[in-house]
Amino acid sequence: MAAPYARIACFIDHDPVSEFVLAEAVALRALSPGELHLVHVAQTPWPIYAGFYGVVVPIEDALTAAREWLDQQAAAVPGAIPTLMEGWPPKAACEFVRTHEIDLVVAAAHRGAVERTFLGGFASYVAYHAACSVLLVHPQPAPESA
Repeated sequence: MAAPYARIACFIDHDPVSEFVLAEAVALRALSPGELHLVHVAQTPWPIYAGFYGVVVPIEDALTAAREWLDQQAAAVPGAIPTLMEGWPPKAACEFVRTHEIDLVVAAAHRGAVERTFLGGFASYVAYHAACSVLLVHPQPAPESA
């Protein structure tokens, strides 16, 4: 039987939910041979204002830190192909899917209504615009204490 997903793209960021997303993508990749792309989209840093002064982290510093983090994540997954991109994450993700002929996107679905209002809904945008199937991984609920 041919692999249903020859190319899987796993979109991760600096969020604990990304651990679940990565585990799901690795489990799917283990079912059949193919490529596993670990993709992180770095956004331009927002300025931080204090009174009349604003500070912006240089994009080069942000990209260097993002590259180091992504390489650490990829080192833990044999055969993973790390890709660091810049831009608006939902649009960059859909462009990556199109240009790399991805068969399945694995991403997190965990923002609340307020975060979606201010930051946009990555999961919903990708689910509607990606040119392939999309698997959205929800955060695991915290165990209830007795």
